[in-house]
Amino acid sequence: MSGFLFRDIVFGPVRSRRFGISLGINLLPLNKKVCSFNCIYCECGLTHDTSESDSETFIPGEIIKETMDRKFAELKESGISPDNITFAGNGEPTLHPDFPEIIDETILLRNRFFPDAQITVLSNATTLGNARIKEALLKVDKNVLKLDVGTESYMKLINNPVWNISLTKIVENLKEFKGNLIIQSLFLRGTVNGEYFDSSSDENVNVWLKFIKEISPRLVMIYPIDRSTPLSGLEKLSYNELNRIAKKVNELGIQTEVYY
Repeated sequence: MSGFLFRDIVFGPVRSRRFGISLGINLLPLNKKVCSFNCIYCECGLTHDTSESDSETFIPGEIIKETMDRKFAELKESGISPDNITFAGNGEPTLHPDFPEIIDETILLRNRFFPDAQITVLSNATTLGNARIKEALLKVDKNVLKLDVGTESYMKLINNPVWNISLTKIVENLKEFKGNLIIQSLFLRGTVNGEYFDSSSDENVNVWLKFIKEISPRLVMIYPIDRSTPLSGLEKLSYNELNRIAKKVNELGIQTEVYY
């Protein structure tokens, strides 16, 4: 199945299950997905061949800044104020070479147009070892960082990194945020290449919980598949199954929300 791509730099605002009235920012190319993960459930489809250089396909930072300035002014004039300015889009936003500078500009524009809005970045946490990216993320209101699994084998199966990065390293980098982050985790089951898996199994969840305790985020967001997926054979978990996992997180003293 093909995926859905965002065709604009600034899109929405839309009403989000998690972020209220959310104004989306897409830093990735408008005609392809660029990501360091190749998640089997991604609504944007599978990651394109990364052997070609993506540097020439990124929208220049200056154009992104000019577009945000213009769109923010239009919304302000229309009397629309978002609750969140959310970096998402066609892949991993922190891969944009000007990501730190764009965050600085977004903070200035937010303060100018929508001082009550929060800035949110949805990231798969693969780039947190880059000091410039980590510094930029620590400036925003909500770092929503992915941790779907508890084992290396499940990360390879479900998230399928396109470069060599381990789950252990990702967790180490998440711990460096010292709790100033939100963890987002998607649970599912299904069959891929003839292999059955269930990320809600006790084996996977118990190791995942160990990592959650070590990271100690201020919130854990748990959710299932909500849209079409690039692979068939994937199953949406029930609310009760997700709530069972959430209860275990709550028992660690960590706030948890289930989005269904």
